[in-house]
Amino acid sequence: MALRKKGVEVGRKRVERLMREAGLIARVACIYRRKPRPQRACDPVPNIRKGRPKPTAVNQHWTSDVTYLKIQGRWMFLAVVMDLYSRRVVGWSLKNHRTAALTKAALLMAIRKRRPPKGLLFHTDQGIEYRAKDIQNIHTRYGFIASMNRAYHCTDNAEMESFFHSLKGEFFTGTTFRSVHHLRDSIAGYIQHFYNRARLHSSLNYQSPVEYEAAV
Repeated sequence: MALRKKGVEVGRKRVERLMREAGLIARVACIYRRKPRPQRACDPVPNIRKGRPKPTAVNQHWTSDVTYLKIQGRWMFLAVVMDLYSRRVVGWSLKNHRTAALTKAALLMAIRKRRPPKGLLFHTDQGIEYRAKDIQNIHTRYGFIASMNRAYHCTDNAEMESFFHSLKGEFFTGTTFRSVHHLRDSIAGYIQHFYNRARLHSSLNYQSPVEYEAAV
């Protein structure tokens, strides 16, 4: 589809043949992670998103999650906020601890960039970093509606799982990073210049998130 958008008439079988001849293999990464199942210290937040229609414009439904990235023998944690209408990443944060400060920084970046209206649905998993008082205060201040995955149903947030799969397969796996600063700069480049502006999504009729938003 990317070649066709550039005016090159080509079919899937030809691409497959040329890849075989060139010794090219698509790179993928497994992002499955086993989590402990602690006793819940508070009542679960319902999955409000599940019963609502898909968003019809930007800043109606956002979603967020956290993933792990290992660099030079230590774990870093990446929190991302995505607009579900266009799959555009609107906020992110990278830190060496998985705390409410991590998710708060990503959410505040998204708010600064998008200035969403009251009533925005903010969907996450049931991690304590999303149930923290700091995050709840942001919901109250900006009039957000909290929605969370059902317990042990990561597919309730499939869009974020898909993003992390793409990020690790297309960008992180097999790449050497000199430092945390190098990793942070590289993530910024992947998100801002490739994922949001160039990467095609089948769910968006093979447009990038930026193109999809601009087409409205």
